[in-house]
Amino acid sequence: MAASELYTKFARVWIPDPEEVWKSAELLKDYKPGDKVLLLHLEEGKDLEYRLDPKTKELPHLRNPDILVGENDLTALSYLHEPAVLHNLRVRFIDSKLIYTYCGIVLVAINPYEQLPIYGEDIINAYSGQNMGDMDPHIFAVAEEAYKQMARDERNQSIIVSGESGAGKTVSAKYAMRYFATVSGSASEANVEEKVLASNPIMESIGNAKTTRNDNSSRFGKYIEIGFDKRYRIIGANMRTYLLEKSRVVFQAEEERNYHIFYQLCASAKLPEFKMLRLGNANDFNYTKQGGSPMIEGVDDAKEMAHTRQACTLLGISESYQMGIFRILAGILHLGNVGFTSRDADSCTIPPKHEPLCIFCDLMGVDYEEMCHWLCHRKLATATETYIKPISKLQATNARDALAKHIYAKLFNWIVDHVNQALHSSVKQHSFIGVLDIYGFETFEINSFEQFCINYANEKLQQQFNMHVFKLEQEEYMKEQIPWTLIDFYDNQPCINLIESKLGILDLLDEECKMPKGSDDTWAQKLYNTHLNKCALFEKPRLSNKAFIIQHFADKVEYQCEGFLEKNKDTVFEEQIKVLKSSKFKMLPELFQDDEKAISPTSATSSGRTPLTRVPAKPTKGRPGQVAKEHKKTVGHQFRNSLHLLMETLNATTPHYVRCIKPNDFKFPFTFDEKRAVQQLRACGVLETIRISAAGFPSRWTYQEFFSRYRVLMKQKDVLSDRKQTCKNVLEKLILDKDKYQFGKTKIFFRAGQVAYLEKLRADKLRAACIRIQKTIRGWLLRKKYLRMRKAAIAVQRYVRGYQARCYAKFLRRTKAATIIQKYWRMYVVHRRYKIRRAATIVLQSYLRGYLARNRYRKILREHKAVIIQKWVRGWLARTHYKRSMHAIIYLQCCFRRMMAKRELKKLKIEARSVERYKKLHIGMENKIMQLQRKVDEQNKDYKCLMEKLTNLEGIYNSETEKLRSDLERLQLSEEEAKVATGRVLSLQEEIAKLRKDLEQTRSEKKCIEEHAHRYKQETEQLVSNLKEENTLLKQEKESLNHRIVEQAKEMTETMEKKLVEETKQLELDLNDERLRYQNLLNEFSRLEERYDDLKEEMTLMVHVPKPGHKRTDSTHSSNESEYTFSSEIAEMEDIPLRTEEPTEKKVPLDMSLFLKLQKRVTELEQEKQVMQDELDRKEEQVLRSKAKEEERPQIRGAELEYESLKRQELESENKKLKNELNELRKALSEKSAPEVTAPGAPAYRVLMEQLTSVSEELDVRKEEVLILRSQLVSQKEAIQPKNTMTDSTILLEDVQKMKDKGEIAQAYIGLKETNRLLESQLQSQKRSHENEAEALRGEIQSLKEENNRQQQLLAQNLQLPPEARIEASLQHEITRLTNENLDLMEQLEKQDKTVRKLKKQLKVFAKKIGELEVGQMENISPGQIIDEPIRPVNIPRKEKDFQGMLEYKKEDEQKLVKNLILELKPRGVAVNLIPGLPAYILFMCVRHADYLNDDQKVRSLLTSTINSIKKVLKKRGDDFETVSFWLSNTCRFLHCLKQYSGEEGFMKHNTSRQNEHCLTNFDLAEYRQVLSDLAIQIYQQLVRVLENILQPMIVSGMLEHETIQGVSGVKPTGLRKRTSSIADEGTYTLDSILRQLNSFHSVMCQHGMDPELIKQVVKQMFYIVGAITLNNLLLRKDMCSWSKGMQIRYNVSQLEEWLRDKNLMNSGAKETLEPLIQAAQLLQVKKKTDDDAEAICSMCNALTTAQIVKVLNLYTPVNEFEERVSVSFIRTIQMRLRDRKDSPQLLMDAKHIFPVTFPFNPSSLALETIQIPASLGLGFISRV
Repeated sequence: MAASELYTKFARVWIPDPEEVWKSAELLKDYKPGDKVLLLHLEEGKDLEYRLDPKTKELPHLRNPDILVGENDLTALSYLHEPAVLHNLRVRFIDSKLIYTYCGIVLVAINPYEQLPIYGEDIINAYSGQNMGDMDPHIFAVAEEAYKQMARDERNQSIIVSGESGAGKTVSAKYAMRYFATVSGSASEANVEEKVLASNPIMESIGNAKTTRNDNSSRFGKYIEIGFDKRYRIIGANMRTYLLEKSRVVFQAEEERNYHIFYQLCASAKLPEFKMLRLGNANDFNYTKQGGSPMIEGVDDAKEMAHTRQACTLLGISESYQMGIFRILAGILHLGNVGFTSRDADSCTIPPKHEPLCIFCDLMGVDYEEMCHWLCHRKLATATETYIKPISKLQATNARDALAKHIYAKLFNWIVDHVNQALHSSVKQHSFIGVLDIYGFETFEINSFEQFCINYANEKLQQQFNMHVFKLEQEEYMKEQIPWTLIDFYDNQPCINLIESKLGILDLLDEECKMPKGSDDTWAQKLYNTHLNKCALFEKPRLSNKAFIIQHFADKVEYQCEGFLEKNKDTVFEEQIKVLKSSKFKMLPELFQDDEKAISPTSATSSGRTPLTRVPAKPTKGRPGQVAKEHKKTVGHQFRNSLHLLMETLNATTPHYVRCIKPNDFKFPFTFDEKRAVQQLRACGVLETIRISAAGFPSRWTYQEFFSRYRVLMKQKDVLSDRKQTCKNVLEKLILDKDKYQFGKTKIFFRAGQVAYLEKLRADKLRAACIRIQKTIRGWLLRKKYLRMRKAAIAVQRYVRGYQARCYAKFLRRTKAATIIQKYWRMYVVHRRYKIRRAATIVLQSYLRGYLARNRYRKILREHKAVIIQKWVRGWLARTHYKRSMHAIIYLQCCFRRMMAKRELKKLKIEARSVERYKKLHIGMENKIMQLQRKVDEQNKDYKCLMEKLTNLEGIYNSETEKLRSDLERLQLSEEEAKVATGRVLSLQEEIAKLRKDLEQTRSEKKCIEEHAHRYKQETEQLVSNLKEENTLLKQEKESLNHRIVEQAKEMTETMEKKLVEETKQLELDLNDERLRYQNLLNEFSRLEERYDDLKEEMTLMVHVPKPGHKRTDSTHSSNESEYTFSSEIAEMEDIPLRTEEPTEKKVPLDMSLFLKLQKRVTELEQEKQVMQDELDRKEEQVLRSKAKEEERPQIRGAELEYESLKRQELESENKKLKNELNELRKALSEKSAPEVTAPGAPAYRVLMEQLTSVSEELDVRKEEVLILRSQLVSQKEAIQPKNTMTDSTILLEDVQKMKDKGEIAQAYIGLKETNRLLESQLQSQKRSHENEAEALRGEIQSLKEENNRQQQLLAQNLQLPPEARIEASLQHEITRLTNENLDLMEQLEKQDKTVRKLKKQLKVFAKKIGELEVGQMENISPGQIIDEPIRPVNIPRKEKDFQGMLEYKKEDEQKLVKNLILELKPRGVAVNLIPGLPAYILFMCVRHADYLNDDQKVRSLLTSTINSIKKVLKKRGDDFETVSFWLSNTCRFLHCLKQYSGEEGFMKHNTSRQNEHCLTNFDLAEYRQVLSDLAIQIYQQLVRVLENILQPMIVSGMLEHETIQGVSGVKPTGLRKRTSSIADEGTYTLDSILRQLNSFHSVMCQHGMDPELIKQVVKQMFYIVGAITLNNLLLRKDMCSWSKGMQIRYNVSQLEEWLRDKNLMNSGAKETLEPLIQAAQLLQVKKKTDDDAEAICSMCNALTTAQIVKVLNLYTPVNEFEERVSVSFIRTIQMRLRDRKDSPQLLMDAKHIFPVTFPFNPSSLALETIQIPASLGLGFISRV
């Protein structure tokens, strides 16, 4: 597709920016051809109209997909251009903290200005043997590639390190040399690698200085050749230096320093040996104070001086030479302080006795006057005469500085020569690796001759680099059979021609230097005339006539002509040099010897391959006539020659490039300045590499990787069985322009940008698929979420409504209950109040009613009396008034009636007169009559009623009258009674008054009593309440105390348990550490043992005298001595043919350090020989002494019998004494002890009785032993008595005669005396032991008394305590007592066990001796005597004739036994056909027979031969797993047999009675058990190494690279440094390969009968190796740190765990060793965004160190665009959370770590007597016993 089609909306591009160099932007609309403006959106949020160049119409650079950002190799980027390179480096450096990046064949190293933990020995081991593309970029990877290519291609290599000052060139070169020194080692004991590394401090001190850009800037170039022998071990080195900056000796710019060595000298001026130099502070000298910065922060010059001197000593520079160097350097400093005074304009003088010059002359050993003269004068020579001319002050100062520079340059070269001499090897060099540390391209504001030479050198190096890159590209295309099209790349040959060709700049400069009056101005004019307007690369500045401009490959540089001629001439007055050459100081003239002519180090062969010859350290000497001519060579000419020499060397080697980049000018850690980085990238050729790669086909994929990556773009019908054809068909459809790709043999080649286009198609396809999957899944999730929410809502509603209903019902119930309660309460209150009121009312009513009744009664009485009076008065008055009224009424009636009658009469008279009137009257009268008639009727009715009422009233009156009469009578009676009672009342009232007085008195008393009682009651209640409160508080306090005691007891128990667990763990850890330390020492011992054998062989070869290995002496010492001799017996001369191959044409000078070491070793060997000789003499004496004793034994046999009888009597007497003492002890205890102590059942009584029982049992045992001895002695006496009391006197006389003849009577007497002395000493010892036992019993009684008293005191104390505390105290005391008793009993048990074992062994020895005596006596007695002598029958147990589990062999068959059973045994046949551990059983049965014979020599010889033979077999076949496993199993079985049949109780618990009978009887082989244990440890460590060697090639491929789950991991585009493919090709290892290998290991170990516990330890070690190597590779490979890879790792780990389950090894601890790997895989898969995620990671990754966690997060790389990178802020959050964690700063796990091994005792149930020896073993010469 066209490139313009990629510029669509949202495409990201790079646009130039003056500040950031390049800025990222995003297209807001599609680009169409013809558009002049692009609408862009910047990352900071602004919109921009970007105008295209109308001439070129070049579009901005496209930005790579995010998935490609941060790649290890810049050539893996789809778009190869400057902004992509810059951005990728910045992301790796700032975000991932990665300082190394590949750019094709170049390693780009950015100086972090910070110490990083990536250069340790563990990192070196991780990179050793790895392919360059398999690991993350590193200087070690480049060094490993160079080392590997040197060994594989047999071609010399070069590592070219370049960069600006301060970019880290020196450090990179130093680490490369350290890598070679660590990986290869040295071929001799001279420690050449240490010397190579020691050259760095020396060269840094004399060649490095502080500049404004770098505190340790190298001011010279150097090329170090590290030489290797045929085994590719370091044998020496050679150094060449280039263009030392001599001007720095006399001048330093502001904030800069002179060379470090001057400041180191000044800092060490106070040392006694430096007093003679008369130095002081650095500010006192003109040559060290000009920069004004004499100190470097963080650097101690005095310590650096000590390091420099130490390095000089290591390199063989003696103290005298070192002091000579320091004298010359001090002389240079003093020379700089020499001052001149002007005499006139053309002459000057030095003040007389000028102190600085005097010191200079004293130090240099030259004449003061002569040096003073020639510093102010010079000699001019003409054809005929010589003139001495004074010089001006300025000329004298320049001459002084020139002399100082010249002296320093000569000293520098002298030191380099001596360093080369120290590094030179006498062994023939087979190949070398050169490390070039040279200055990078430089451009400053003012550029002079130094910058010109530096840039000239960089032009040559860049040309060589371009040609090499071009050549590699061409080779790759030809290898893949791609049509080769010529790539146009920048060729800087014109620039080189401009500088070095005829009439070039250097040629014209040399020519001008030869002119008498040549100057910088005339040279500049010649340059203008020769090159201006003729060479496009040469320009003249507009405003200067003393400068010129050269267009270099990196940039244009303007050089100032001033000083070029002077620096090129490097003029030094010859007279001053002659003065120095005449010095009395011997070292000084050495500096000024004539230079030697350099020659080319290599010459091309006809085949084009450079032969592997070492470049000479020095050029060969020229002819004597050329000395003067050579001396006049200019600096430029010398530099050009050395540069040509260097280029020839580099062209003859395979180069490797390291480009160092300085990220900023302020030395800030991890700060990236884009402008400075771009300048250096342009200058160092990285962008040129990118340009060359981009011009061709930069992206390259194998067919399988392409298919795996872009399978998603293919349809099912497109997939064929042929992957190559499938890829071709798909690409033809995807990319229509066939020029954009090419098909090679194994790879597909793409043009720049095509991979990005394919990635875009893949991402679009995956995005569409993801959208569809997301749509479906989101719908399903939301539907599920909705249903779940609906269900939850319904459930919530149901529960809420139910809750509300229950709450409402509860409210109603409560309301009703409250109402009822209120009702009843109110009723109760009202009823109570009513009752109170009613009672009060009733009381009031009763009093009131009584009062009213009495008042009413009195009133009624008064009224009654008043009524009676009134009745009579009213009656009288009424009658009187009635009478008067009646009289008046009647009178009035009469008068009124008379008047009324008169009126009526008058009316009647009138009416009568009228008839009408009469009629009316008549009508009214009728009515009136009727009314009157009714009225009369009514009155009659009323009258009747009144009459009835009157009648009733009369009845009532009568009854009331009668009642009143009766009341009156009753009242009269009561009145009389009242009168009588009144008298009584008076008397009663008097009594009541008295009673009231008494009552009041009583009341007052009662009141006092009540008050007192109330007060007492209150006091009592208060006291009771106080007591109750106190009681409550006490109860609470008691409860709290009890609770606290319980808690404290629990806490103490838990604390003690925790402490016990922690202490147990700590003890286990300490034990493991100690075991590991011991096993490491054992491993180191075996290594030194092998080294010792090799040294002996080397000494034999060097001395040419065969030195026989010393024989093993008849030693009875411990196993250590025998172990030291094992290796000496199995030493083999395997390396002799290899060493004798090298010709010895001339005698090689011996290295003194090696000679001294060998001499010291020879002395040690002689001392060891003398010790062994003494030991041999001593053993011979012992043998002679033992033989003499055996000869004396028949003579003292009677003495032995007497000794046995005395022994019997002694035992009987001791038995009686012990019985008596026991009885006395019982009596004393029963009489003196307290009854509670001596009572049966008391603890002390039980303990004492147990002890007494044990003592009595021991006495019974001794009694039985006495009886046995007595029976044996009786039988001996009866057997011997006939011989001793023979009646045949002739025999006795013959014996006496024989003794007299032999002169043995005196010896027999002496023997008897010795026997008596022996018996006396034994009697005394028995007496002492008896006294000791009695004293021990007394002490025990005393201790029991003290214990009794202490128990009583404790009992008294406990009785004073409360019950709970008493119980606790008693329990605590009882626990303590029982613990002490248990400890005492255990000690006693151990002592008694030892005593029993000792006595048993003594009894066995006595029985054997007695048996031997019986045999000897029976042999001496004739058969007739046996018949005639009455022998008392003795019970002798007889056994059936069966096998005893022993094997008998002859002494001379021992070597044959060892040979057939060990040396020539094939493990496979034994493991398959025979019982496991058969050789161990056979060897032990042979040992048993030797023990049965009591032949210590045979036992020792057999065990020694066995151990030596096993070591010999393992040395020969130590790489065979079956052999090592077989002998580890048999060694452990042999060790277990020695333990099982040792006779020790601890090892006999699981034995059968028959096996116990087979125990060893005569020898304690505990020391040999230790030797065998050490041997087993060595075999185990060898087995682990074999396992590691077999597993290591499989682990990375199987665990990391192979896709166990196909399709999960996506293959990313890779660059030139191709990583190992993760697709399973033929021959690659998979996880199944690892599992098959594990199955093989396990089955072999099981077949060999290895102990299950030992198998678990081996499996644990295997899994640790797998986990450690996998994790280490994961930490060093960025391409492996992804989510999908984490899934693959977890699946692989689960398969390993499944294997453990299948083999029942889950409890072996193997799974725990994989925990760091499991956590690393989880870390790759977990979410890494929020603080909660950080907290989860910190808690999850407890088996990983902080450095490992941060490294994994930094390396995390998305494989697809849908994954996100880990942000820097998140990583910082993790670091903040983990800052308090105390763990190892080491990044990688120690893959070489071996867990300490233990060999748990595993007894065998196999009966020895049942073992059959197969004929296939060839052991017919041994027989079963």
